[in-house]
Amino acid sequence: MHSTHELLDEVRDLIAARARPDLRTAIPGLLLSRVETEEPDYSLTQPLLVVMAQGGKRLLLGDQVFEYRAGQYLIVTTDLPVTGHFLEAGPRSPSLGLGLVLRPATIAPLLLETPLARRPSAAESGPALATGQAAPELLDALARMVRLLDHPADARVLAPMVEREILWRLLTGPHGAMVRQIGLADSSLTHISRTIRWIRDNYAEPMRIEDLAALAGMSPSAFHRHFRAVTAMSPLQFQKRIRLQEARTLLATRAGDVAGVGHLVGYDSPSQFSREYRRLFGHPPGHDTRHEARHGVRLATAPATDPHPGPQPGRHLP
Repeated sequence: MHSTHELLDEVRDLIAARARPDLRTAIPGLLLSRVETEEPDYSLTQPLLVVMAQGGKRLLLGDQVFEYRAGQYLIVTTDLPVTGHFLEAGPRSPSLGLGLVLRPATIAPLLLETPLARRPSAAESGPALATGQAAPELLDALARMVRLLDHPADARVLAPMVEREILWRLLTGPHGAMVRQIGLADSSLTHISRTIRWIRDNYAEPMRIEDLAALAGMSPSAFHRHFRAVTAMSPLQFQKRIRLQEARTLLATRAGDVAGVGHLVGYDSPSQFSREYRRLFGHPPGHDTRHEARHGVRLATAPATDPHPGPQPGRHLP
């Protein structure tokens, strides 16, 4: 096997030659990213492994800061609203990253193969984000996965095998306990993720902690504790972040209708909407409608034809 430096160079070159603006590739679950700007982005993640091949990124989740650079990885175990800043990215030296969706149905069978000493406990609960150093074995498997894009016939058979290898490296690595929680049907993470999906789908609706706790099968106090441990936010803070990020998307297609957008995402008070929008994004909502009018740039990926689009993932890897 090549050295870590050689493998990282190969992964970087593979991404640079194949990354597309929409992240997606012909291999399901494999995402490639090329970013040339340091502007902040506000995205809604999904469970992912992200490996940075060039450049770096700093993420803010609640009041927690995570940073990872070339040769390091980020693990995300549930859907989270995060704020990101790419580091030292530009046209001559873009940030290059690779993402792999972490699917419970693919992880679950591997749990039976893990040594008994490493079998996870369903009661474990912890942060849904972590960073670490990518081992040579992981980089080697990722390079082979990306190379399969050039061989579609082989990819249909071999990509699932390489995906299992990548997942095995994660399950037996330093953050294996986090990844194992994704594959457990009865884990605390699974129950909290169920409530996160409800908030995502119903972000504009009134929310009762008692109802969410019942959905998670927990007492209100236990639910609040586990939710904060996973997301670094309270349920109400989480809902507010989803509402405001969705408002930013809607403002790109409803220029000038600040009050209407605020109402659509669940705010009865225009002044409260503007105040909380400014607190999160650093400027009032009218700023983003003017930015859209001047530059004609979509702020996110929600379809312009849908008057009530659900929360959308960002255009970049977290």
